[in-house]
Amino acid sequence: MSTSAIPFREALAIWWRIGVLSFGGPAGQIALMHRLIVEEKKWLDESRFLHALNYCMLLPGPEAQQLATYVGWLLHGVKGGLVAGVLFILPGAAMILALSYAYVLLGDVTLVEGLLFGLKAAVLAIVAQALVRLSQKALKSVAAGLLALGGFLALFVFSVPFPLVVLGAGLIGWLFADVFNAKHNANEVIPEVVVRPGTKRAALICAGLWLGTIAVLFMLFGGDSVWTQISLFFSKLAVVTFGGAYAVLAYVAQQAVEVYGWMQPGEMLDGLGLAETTPGPLILVTQFVGFLAGFREAGALSPLLTATFAALLTTWITFLPCFVWIFAGAPYVEKLRGQRRLAAALSAVTAAVVGVIANLALWFALNYLFVEQQRIELPAISLLLPDITSVSWLAVLLTALALLITLVFKWGVFRLLGVMALGGVLIQLF
Repeated sequence: MSTSAIPFREALAIWWRIGVLSFGGPAGQIALMHRLIVEEKKWLDESRFLHALNYCMLLPGPEAQQLATYVGWLLHGVKGGLVAGVLFILPGAAMILALSYAYVLLGDVTLVEGLLFGLKAAVLAIVAQALVRLSQKALKSVAAGLLALGGFLALFVFSVPFPLVVLGAGLIGWLFADVFNAKHNANEVIPEVVVRPGTKRAALICAGLWLGTIAVLFMLFGGDSVWTQISLFFSKLAVVTFGGAYAVLAYVAQQAVEVYGWMQPGEMLDGLGLAETTPGPLILVTQFVGFLAGFREAGALSPLLTATFAALLTTWITFLPCFVWIFAGAPYVEKLRGQRRLAAALSAVTAAVVGVIANLALWFALNYLFVEQQRIELPAISLLLPDITSVSWLAVLLTALALLITLVFKWGVFRLLGVMALGGVLIQLF
């Protein structure tokens, strides 16, 4: 179907539908878009949809949200991209904000504690499932396996900053493209570049809003205010978030807990559990982090009002760059097909991300399964180890059940979360 023949009102209804139903992480979200856009509506053919997805996988940030923005742009230009991208975020962001209110206001209630206790086990199982699936896809060579191991050790043992792990893996893939078996067809015909009026202007405006927000906050409040720290931290995150939300959550948790003091280790698991129960990108968990940061750094202001503004600022800063990447690159995305080294760099980053997710899973497990931990500091080594005597056998039991449900019975996310939430509440009550 010609994209010019698609009514904008009909596309708007589809994007609302996708935004409300986009549960299950990027895999489920991409599958939903494929079913509606390609199979049901036939607005794009299979090859065009997959090519858009490949481009979005190259970018930092949530690939499913960026895919929605790209497809919306392809169908109706800049306004289509903005509507598709915003509606993909909006329902989940509203739900996360409401759950954040409930968390800080009702967090000491027994029922809520039990609910979160059960959801943490579900989160561990979901992260483990993501690790298994990505390993099967990405680790098909010795070189890829070594990069995954290196990424894990760099983070867990040597505390290397996450951005350096990503950049290092990409550089290795670029320099040793043949080792990572990047496919290349010298005779491939590169399709004509697609042009939509105003796209470059839209990219510049989004970039100006993003960077301008940081500059204004810095001038008004200085570098030590929670507003400026949120804008700088999540801007940095938006630039280096390769490999999806799971790959960067360990870095977010480490910084939010150990560097900024915005939250406790267990609260990152709570936020991830809340994000898993809502539609939209999983990276919306950063809004929960921003909410707690504003709540605890409110000073003389109202904690809830400060938390609300901090949460909205976090989402604004996190997702504005996504629109920049799409509007700046979408008109020329077809040219990427001929770049063999770029494909190799992506393969290397994907391999390293397996190790990053393994670090995330272990970090979460240590903080959930054990009441107490200790950090061993040696020259160039920083190692977090559990106190074996502080093991929580109820947490172990719930996690084992969640893994059984996820990996053996292969239940969906909703059924898993429902069973584990119920299990947590029953444990807390009885």
